[in-house]
Amino acid sequence: MKQKYAIIRDDDQKSLIVREYAELDKEMMSLLCEEAYPQDIMVTAVKDGHQAVIDAIRTNNMYPPTIFAEPIAQAIEGLFAEGGNTSAELFFDDKELFIKEIESEAEEVEEDVDEDVEVDDLLEDDDIDDGLGDEKVITGIKSKVKVTEDDSSDAKEID
Repeated sequence: MKQKYAIIRDDDQKSLIVREYAELDKEMMSLLCEEAYPQDIMVTAVKDGHQAVIDAIRTNNMYPPTIFAEPIAQAIEGLFAEGGNTSAELFFDDKELFIKEIESEAEEVEEDVDEDVEVDDLLEDDDIDDGLGDEKVITGIKSKVKVTEDDSSDAKEID
């Protein structure tokens, strides 16, 4: 799913507006959520650091995942920087994010491979004690099993 975040610094209303859009129809973005934050709270969060900005923008209605929250926070920090713009737009495509995640996981797996280990060494089970020794073999069990034939309902007992 494609998403867009529009961030607007409204100096007249002394607020920061964050709008979240998603592509619900092909090539058409729909507004999902709009949050307005008091500018003084956001200025304080920017001074407190990157994580404080992320914490400030997350609400019950808008809670962007970390992978989106990081660039959103950077954009907000840029809006409140000296000479910063009054608006910013960020575009995300979940498909690209999943591909990046899969690639990074594949790289981690490649790093974890120990090439010095031989396959035959992995298959050796000399040190394994399965606890199934032959000293306690059960013998002398008698059970009666009833077998039915397909054409008959008569049962026979087998010893």
